[in-house]
Amino acid sequence: MNDVNIGMIGAGFMGKAHALAYATMPMFFWPPPATPKRRTIADVDAGLAREAATRYGFDASTDDWRRVIDDPDIDVVDIVTPNDSHAEIALAAAAAGKHILCEKPLARSAPEAAAMADAVDAAGVIHMVAFNYRRTPAVVLARKLIDEGAIGRVLDLRVANLQDGFADPSSPLSWRFQRDRAGSGALGDIATHALDFGQYLAGDITAVCGLLQTYVHERPSLDASDAGGSPPVHSIPTTETVTGRVEVDDQAIALLRFASGAVGSLEASRNAWGRHNHLAFEVHGSTGSISFNYERRDELNLFLAEDPPDRRGFRTIYTGPEHPYGESLWPIPALGIGFGETKVIECHDFLRAIVDDVLPEPNFHHGLQLARVTDALTVSSASQEWIEVAGGATLTEPSARPSHEPGSIH
Repeated sequence: MNDVNIGMIGAGFMGKAHALAYATMPMFFWPPPATPKRRTIADVDAGLAREAATRYGFDASTDDWRRVIDDPDIDVVDIVTPNDSHAEIALAAAAAGKHILCEKPLARSAPEAAAMADAVDAAGVIHMVAFNYRRTPAVVLARKLIDEGAIGRVLDLRVANLQDGFADPSSPLSWRFQRDRAGSGALGDIATHALDFGQYLAGDITAVCGLLQTYVHERPSLDASDAGGSPPVHSIPTTETVTGRVEVDDQAIALLRFASGAVGSLEASRNAWGRHNHLAFEVHGSTGSISFNYERRDELNLFLAEDPPDRRGFRTIYTGPEHPYGESLWPIPALGIGFGETKVIECHDFLRAIVDDVLPEPNFHHGLQLARVTDALTVSSASQEWIEVAGGATLTEPSARPSHEPGSIH
């Protein structure tokens, strides 16, 4: 078991999720492909970085992310920062010969993502984009069933990611509402997870017709830095709320065309009251259907047209030891997994790829293709026309799809 030294840049919510995965992955996947060692964590605030090092089990901390890049002992740079810094950090990490795990979306735009993909290719390093939801065992099982022909030819699919985290207009402004930092709103933040499901299950998206909508145009801000660069509304002390302008979308809706000939639809909203993390898909095939909702992540629903007419209906499959990754998770079907386990699986597959010197999925090229899709959706919303997605169908041809045995690279 080789040690792989981890340098993490970013100490927020996703930093905690990734640190948990590094700490617990060997407890699930034993023996592990490699042992992750949490060496250094960086954050813009030195105090927060020190606290995160103690809390997340890192040996050292810094308020300068470049020190992580420059450290010759660091093998992996894990990027869990706001979207506007992904490219700069990834380019520096690639130039230093570091393997890279980057949170989604890969970049704010397709040109930015293309520069990152070119950099990792030139450096010859291993790279992955952290679309961890596709590693949910029930989702991997859905892909396996589709590849085996269980529901015949895929005709259409519906993907959705509905949340209500920002439905309240009084929720404060943050970088996620600033175009220069986030790139987009619901489109890049949560629609990309649903679109990743679509491309994972049905292949490359080749054309889109989309609509982006903003419902809340101003949100409370306590200082000018949160207001997207705009000055405070009031220049003298006041008890009134200072507001800042929302520069991105709250909702994304789209029609989709796939290289395979399948069609589909997307709906993503951060203003859907009552929906907390409704990340779902339904795939209709020529001989059956599959549906999934991440809020019931241990369940996959399967309908087979070959069943006798008097007993047709969706059956519920509860994932467990017999399903993808099952031998390394919990020994009882429907005992249940959480968000943390999807990150553990992601960590395992990334380290396995490093040890085997193969590119995992989704890598920066998949992240680039999704950036092309979201860029096309932005153009489509403005023009109210169908837009072809640049890049063509190059990533998920059926003949190139890998196996789905537990512990394999996906």
